[in-house]
Amino acid sequence: MPYTSVNGHMFAFVSPTGLLALRMPAADREAFLARFRTKLHVAHGTVMKEYVTVPDDLFADPTTLAPYFRTSYAYVASLKPEATKGST
Repeated sequence: MPYTSVNGHMFAFVSPTGLLALRMPAADREAFLARFRTKLHVAHGTVMKEYVTVPDDLFADPTTLAPYFRTSYAYVASLKPEATKGST
C-alpha cells in the first residue's frame, strides 16, 4: 500500500482499491467533507476518523488537490514524532 509519512506518522495513502485518503485536522476535515461531498475513509470495515476519502475527480485535479495535500502534511508534521526502535 503506497503511503506518505513524516516523523513516523502516515498522512496520505492509496488504498488497495485505488482510493486516496488524506489525514486532516478537524476543522479542515469537516470543510473538506462538506465541499467535496465525500466521507471519512473506511479501511477493513473501520472508519478512520482523521482521514477523508478524496473523490476521483479531485484526485484527477492535482492543482486543486495540492493545498489539501499540504494541509495534511503540515498537520502531521505538527504532531509529536513517533518513537523509533532506537529511541529511549
